[in-house]
Amino acid sequence: MISNHLLFKLASGEVFGQDQPIALKLLGSERSLQALEGVAMELEDSLYPLLREVSIGIDPYVIFEDADWALLIGAKPRGPGVERAALLDINGQIFAEQGKALNAVASRNVKVIVVGNPCNTNALICLKNAPNLPAKNFHALTRLDENRAKCQLALKAGVFYDKISNMTIWGNHSTTQVPDFLNAKINGRPVKEVIKDTKWLEEDFTITVQKRGGVLIQKWGRSSAASTAVSIVDAMRSLVTPTPEGDWFSTGVYTTGNPYGIAEDIVFSMPCRSKVRFQTEIPITFLPDRSIIQDGNLHYDIIHTGRW
Repeated sequence: MISNHLLFKLASGEVFGQDQPIALKLLGSERSLQALEGVAMELEDSLYPLLREVSIGIDPYVIFEDADWALLIGAKPRGPGVERAALLDINGQIFAEQGKALNAVASRNVKVIVVGNPCNTNALICLKNAPNLPAKNFHALTRLDENRAKCQLALKAGVFYDKISNMTIWGNHSTTQVPDFLNAKINGRPVKEVIKDTKWLEEDFTITVQKRGGVLIQKWGRSSAASTAVSIVDAMRSLVTPTPEGDWFSTGVYTTGNPYGIAEDIVFSMPCRSKVRFQTEIPITFLPDRSIIQDGNLHYDIIHTGRW
């Protein structure tokens, strides 16, 4: 369901712009192959001028060949009352195999966004099975949590969503995450100057964001799809577009060398910035506490936002 929403956004040019042709290579399973053929037919029939190729298959060693981006969405989904940890055994095997395939055949600068849950752990499993690829190019999707947090702050403050900035999700895409209202801003002002209800910020806001996904499953009977697809587009745009001065975005990254004292060798969401426009042949680099180096490469700073 996530892919069905996402693919048409990618084909339309929402992420890379109206001057960047795109080839979509869709990985399915034996059980889903017929449905995959139907999705490919719809993409072809939509006549997107930027969509130059749609190919499908069930072998990651074929589908991932020379890929510039790998959006790893397919995983056993959560159902009502199911925690992400329960999915680890099954999904860990999926992402180990996909990491090996990426390591073998993808572009040496492939950018990987892991969506399937538990996404932080799955991203770590994937990157550990891809030792020849830069660990800094692997991301776990926490943009949906950032979007959810921005939504709650905007509703409480009575402002439009785009007035919320500097929102950080610390930790995992799970109920253990910390949505950071202390460093977030509304119309450029600290949240606590605009929203005086400290109890709501410290309790209701945090709990609402942490449990939003589970509540949606109870209401909808399945995991979020459309909003997840939107958040993937947002995450990709943040990686390929210079971040507005003074702002940042949240993404789950490999922690080795981080400046916060977070445990090394895990994947953990923290604030990052994009400094220059994306170029496919240039690697994404995370530079703790350092300025962008003037060598033409694409760099990210992991930035200090203060202590919790």
